[in-house]
Amino acid sequence: MRPTCAIALLLGLSSVARADTERGNLPVALNSDFEFRKAKIYTLSQNPYVRGQKAQGPADASKKGLSRSRSVDQEASLNFERSYRLHGAVTGLDQRQRFGQYFDFFWRAKRPSDVTVRFEYKQEKLKAFVQAKEQTYQNVNGTNRSEFRVVGDEYFDDGQVLAWRCLLIEHGRTVAEKRSFLWD
Repeated sequence: MRPTCAIALLLGLSSVARADTERGNLPVALNSDFEFRKAKIYTLSQNPYVRGQKAQGPADASKKGLSRSRSVDQEASLNFERSYRLHGAVTGLDQRQRFGQYFDFFWRAKRPSDVTVRFEYKQEKLKAFVQAKEQTYQNVNGTNRSEFRVVGDEYFDDGQVLAWRCLLIEHGRTVAEKRSFLWD
């Protein structure tokens, strides 16, 4: 079991290092055949959502009822997301390895092509150092989802992700981009 975990860790680190060295400046050729539809970011922390927390909202009494009923729906979805991400993590160590940030990108390719999705990010304790993770898809078409995780020791040692961007790359050219507000 331990050698398998060590090999998986080394492969994961090598893909991060490889992506960072290949990062370079890619030519930008934005193409309407490729687009990002949505980005979902979820932070799974050690502190679970506490039921009955005071909702952040306006002081108007008529709007409080609206925000209270809305917070019930939000609480249910937050609790589900937490249980979904922690499913199967029994021990405290298993759970610690799942705490962190999850980035889900929904994107569309209108024609079949080979696409690489590159997620570049800057973490709190690493300042301006840019890290990258990649996923490659062969002959992909239609709506797709790519998930990137900054979890476990990577999250606890280097901090939260402060800025990020996600690129769709076809034949060495950037064809679509989605970025956070803080990305320079």
